[in-house]
This record gives sequence, C-alpha cells and structure tokens, in this order.
Amino acid sequence: MTQILLLGDSLVADHDWQSRMPSYKVVNLGVPGMMATELLALLPNIKRQTHPTDVIMVMVGTNDLLANNFEFINTLKKIFVQLSHDFPTAEIIGNSLFPMKLPHLPEQTIANLNSHIETFTTQTGCCFLDTHRRLRDTDQAIFLEDGVHLTEAAYEIWTRALLEHIAFLIEND
Repeated sequence: MTQILLLGDSLVADHDWQSRMPSYKVVNLGVPGMMATELLALLPNIKRQTHPTDVIMVMVGTNDLLANNFEFINTLKKIFVQLSHDFPTAEIIGNSLFPMKLPHLPEQTIANLNSHIETFTTQTGCCFLDTHRRLRDTDQAIFLEDGVHLTEAAYEIWTRALLEHIAFLIEND
C-alpha cells in the first residue's frame, strides 16, 4: 500500500486525511504552530521514524507569515533538499501557501512567495501543488472566521487536488 507522509502545521494536523484517502496509508505528522525552522530541525527524527515512504507532502510557512518571518522561504528550500536526500525514492510535493488575506501583508506577497516555492521545488526535483489557485477560484467559503484555518469545503478541494497529483505521479513512475 502506498504510504503518504504529511508534514506541516495545524492546516495539516487538524484534518482527518486518512478518512479522505482510504486507499493509502497516511502518516500525518502535522504539528499546530509549526514553523519552517522547526520542521527542518525535526527532519532527522522523521527520517528515522518513517522510512520508507512513497509520497511526502509539505505544507508549512503559514505561521511564519503570521509572525512576519519571510526568511522561512530559505528554510523551506533546505527542507526540500534534505527530504530529497533522505527519501530519494519518494515523490515530494511542496504545497503552495493558501490565498489568505492577512491585513499586514501587501496583496501580492503570497503569490510572490508561491512563485519562489514553485521554482525551488522543481529545482530540487520535487513537485509543486498549486492549491492557492484552486482555493482562490472557488465560490465556496474556504476559511474559518480567523481567516487562516480551513473549512471542510476547502479541505475537500485540497484533498482532491492532492489525490489527483498523487495519481499523476504514480501513473508516471
């Protein structure tokens, strides 16, 4: 059975991925409040605990944005390089940041950061999953009242995008 490892913050941790992806073994290592530097520091332990795995999805950076830490983008690149080294046979997917409207951020900030994430995911041999576009283009409510956490409708869209991406990756192996 294909194993999917999910790494990230509360956006990953707060969802029952296994029930939405029953044909896969899902290992959810999302941690509420996770920052990119914390995930990077955890990678050696993750490697020891979860080897082997077939697909790894990374979604981190939201808490960094909320803390005005834009340097997380450099740490995120290190995460992808390390995961590629530690899991050479796994398909590694970098998830885009979501279309949050944070009052302290200029309008194009998230789109610009996603452009950087897309560039270095492909440079490191990983894949980029643009859930930003899918969530932005829906007419459904995607954020809870806090403007950061996701509604069930948003999780449905995200899960569908992830499953489509995984099916494409597995089919092309």
